[in-house]
Parts: sequence; C-alpha cells; structure tokens
Amino acid sequence: MIPSPSVAKRPGGRVLAIDYGRRRLGLAVSDELGMLARPLPTLERTNRRSDLQRLSRIKESNGITRIVIGLALRMDGTPGSMAEEARAFGARVAKFLGLPIEMVDERLTSWEAAESDPHGGSGEHKNKGLIDQRAAVLILEEHLRSGHTSRK
Repeated sequence: MIPSPSVAKRPGGRVLAIDYGRRRLGLAVSDELGMLARPLPTLERTNRRSDLQRLSRIKESNGITRIVIGLALRMDGTPGSMAEEARAFGARVAKFLGLPIEMVDERLTSWEAAESDPHGGSGEHKNKGLIDQRAAVLILEEHLRSGHTSRK
C-alpha cells in the first residue's frame, strides 16, 4: 500500500498535544502515522518540576517525538496572559524534554469540548478534566489535519 502524500511527508513518531492550564494539563497523543488522536488522562498540576517529570514519563512510555501546545489567543488573534504563560511553559517543556514544540491556535477548543459534554458542560456534572482531555484531542486533530511539520 502506498501512503498518501500527506502521510508520506509527515515525520515519524507520535505527537503529544497539551491543552495548557494553570490547574490542569489536558493531554492527547497521536498514532505513529499522525492520523488519529486519542486522549490521555488529564494531569492535575502540582509544581513545575513534577509536571515536567510526569511529561517526561509520558514521552518515554508513548514514544513521543514532537509536542504541540495550545495557544490561547483572543478572538481578534492577539495573545493574552494565558498565551504568554503557555509560551513560557512550552519553552520549559522543550528544554526539559529535548523535543520540538509547536504552539498552535486553540481558540474555542475548550468551549467546543464543553459543548460536546453529554451533560451540557455546565453545572455540577461538569468534568473539567474530561473537558481538558477533549480540548487536547481537538488541538491535536486540527494540527494533524493541517499537515504541519514540527518547528520550535
């Protein structure tokens, strides 16, 4: 079977997507071919060192070769304070894990993830960790569809 052109030009290995947040990191990982995204358990943030060590274990156990991190831009495309935090986090992750990082526009992914919640994404049934997972999957799916290659 001959791979399609979009698959042939994609670098090998799995991609990890991170939906960055102050309290949680939503995570998703691609398959080897970069065609499918599946959620990983959401990480509750503890401290920088512990967060990076847990990401390192995820890197090793899943064969991660690239990382995409959601960049929370305002609706007009300008970065806000969370975007700056995500960039700083991405720089720490790149240095600690030694992997290429790509920051990707994540506007509306958390909203879309909450909307797909079977309980309506609100009230007492709201599962923020699950919403973070779904947001990471959406970030990764968009990245995979776009056919981007990694860049720091």
